[in-house]
Amino acid sequence: MRLSVLLLCAAALGGCSVDMGGFAFTSDIREGRSGPVTTTTTTSLTASASTQEATLTPDGECSAGTSARPLPPAITEGITECELVKLKGTRPTDVLIGDSGKGQREVQVLYSEPGGREIYMFTDNRLSRIVKPGQG
Repeated sequence: MRLSVLLLCAAALGGCSVDMGGFAFTSDIREGRSGPVTTTTTTSLTASASTQEATLTPDGECSAGTSARPLPPAITEGITECELVKLKGTRPTDVLIGDSGKGQREVQVLYSEPGGREIYMFTDNRLSRIVKPGQG
């Protein structure tokens, strides 16, 4: 079976982040020349957390990223690109990375197996479809 879909251009890595900003106000009363003087100081506080998960690079390696998820027991829809590689135990034969035109990262991961080629299709780092030999 020939790979009929060839994706163009490497897509920007998608991820989620949370940014919580706030202000802290501090009042300070000091003795001045003509009596007590109150000064107010404003401090900006920012905290952020990233939930970006590792994704595959074109050479089949996992990019730097974090995942708090335990490794799933089997290859099923919804797993990440790097979870597939860990479950297969070998680097893929080929990785095609592109953009859906809707801003979604689309990845096709090819494994050449003894029984034929297996193609794993991902959308935004989640397995959405598996094409194995003998399937239409």
